[in-house]
Amino acid sequence: MAVVSVLQALLLIGIGVAGYRAYARVTTLMTELEARQIVPIREKVDAILADVKGITARVNQQTERVDHAITGTIDRVDDTAARVRAGVHDKVSQVAGMVRGVRAVIISLLHRESHA
Repeated sequence: MAVVSVLQALLLIGIGVAGYRAYARVTTLMTELEARQIVPIREKVDAILADVKGITARVNQQTERVDHAITGTIDRVDDTAARVRAGVHDKVSQVAGMVRGVRAVIISLLHRESHA
């Protein structure tokens, strides 16, 4: 019975050593795989992300420029429209005043002729 216990202990120790060796191999394999495959891919992805960040920054700058340009143009168009509106209003008011004056003169003349 002591021999069986010793054999069981040796078997458990052997399984433990074999398990540790398998773990060490898998760990080494994972480290090598990471160094050969994952690190280069990660470097490429990091480079792509840096490019995307730069492009995004440029797009944001251009968007701000376009926004400022559009805002300035709209402001100028609004100002021009207000000036044209005011100018037309002044001219129409002058013409309307003249028409009212001419009408008043005509009515006055017709009113005098009908009394005379």
